[in-house]
Amino acid sequence: MRVLGLMSGTSADGIDAVLVDFKGDPLKPKWKILNTFSYLYPSSTREKIIQVGQGLKINSKNWLELAEEITELNAYAARSCDPESTAEVVGCHGQTLFHRSVEKSKRGGSLQILLGPLLANILNQIVIYDFRSKDIASGGHGAPLVALVDEALCGRLHGWRGVLNLGGIANLTIIPPKTGIDKTSECLGWDCGPANSLIDLAIQERTNSSLMFDQNGSIASSGVPKLEVIDKWLRDTFFHLEPPRSTGREQFGFQDLQKRKKDLGDISKEDLISTLTTFTASIISQDLENLFRLKNISLIELLVAGGGARNKFLMRQLQKQCCGIHVRLINEIGIPSQYREALVFATLSWWNLLGKKINPKSITGANKSILYGVRVDP
Repeated sequence: MRVLGLMSGTSADGIDAVLVDFKGDPLKPKWKILNTFSYLYPSSTREKIIQVGQGLKINSKNWLELAEEITELNAYAARSCDPESTAEVVGCHGQTLFHRSVEKSKRGGSLQILLGPLLANILNQIVIYDFRSKDIASGGHGAPLVALVDEALCGRLHGWRGVLNLGGIANLTIIPPKTGIDKTSECLGWDCGPANSLIDLAIQERTNSSLMFDQNGSIASSGVPKLEVIDKWLRDTFFHLEPPRSTGREQFGFQDLQKRKKDLGDISKEDLISTLTTFTASIISQDLENLFRLKNISLIELLVAGGGARNKFLMRQLQKQCCGIHVRLINEIGIPSQYREALVFATLSWWNLLGKKINPKSITGANKSILYGVRVDP
């Protein structure tokens, strides 16, 4: 079956599209990427998305127009990736504007903006969208949904395997081994904390938006990280919550950056970016240490995906801090890093058409098996 997946993540830099052919067992599929396309949001659109996500109040007319614009841009990305409309179904995540993690007295919540019926009619194709609300209604966090699919796409090794996504937020998937006493274990997954969200905001602030991110980690490489401050930050309560856990820009956005800058005092741009980038690697390292301490799970491999995988300084920090783990790019096993999340939502859409439910308990915390996504026909 041909499926088109569309994804825009917390970084809100644009839309990734991937056309995939799936065959065979849904949990161990044979799949082939037929085409990819990436569309960068206009700077005005990206700015509006980030500002609204950080609490900017807009009126109902502007909400509707933003939803229409994002839907039309997804349609453009879909047509560019699959000009002949060969896909039997289009899976579209939409643009996240707000995420609320589960707390003791409060259910989780997640708002993805997209007009699914409009997209289906523009494309004249079946569309699967709204992937998170059923999970949240069932007591889950609604995130990280990529962890539901990683095992099917990446497969198992003879030891525990990790998949790390470095988008705006970092999330981890932990895949059990295919042999030995742990082979009956469940796949685990959770949001770790900030990956690029604080780094990108700091770069934009310090360069008056002439730069949007730290290309190749070159600015971070020129600085010296403040390790004593990072050690203090790593004691934040969120980083010691047991999974399942989720987060977003609401927690690790502009206001959080201002607090961390205050902790650092008057330092150079290079030292600031170096500290924030090292902080991201340290969060991952601490999570993996806690995983070993609490569950006696030790990874033999960590596959890295997302925009942060192109940050050479961040990758060096991960390799340095994750001792004894083979850290490498997910591209090396045939999954293009940039399109990994679009591939995930293509897979979830294929599963939706097949009627394939998934038990997300050990990843999102939802209390029942779920058929992810809502189907709308043109």
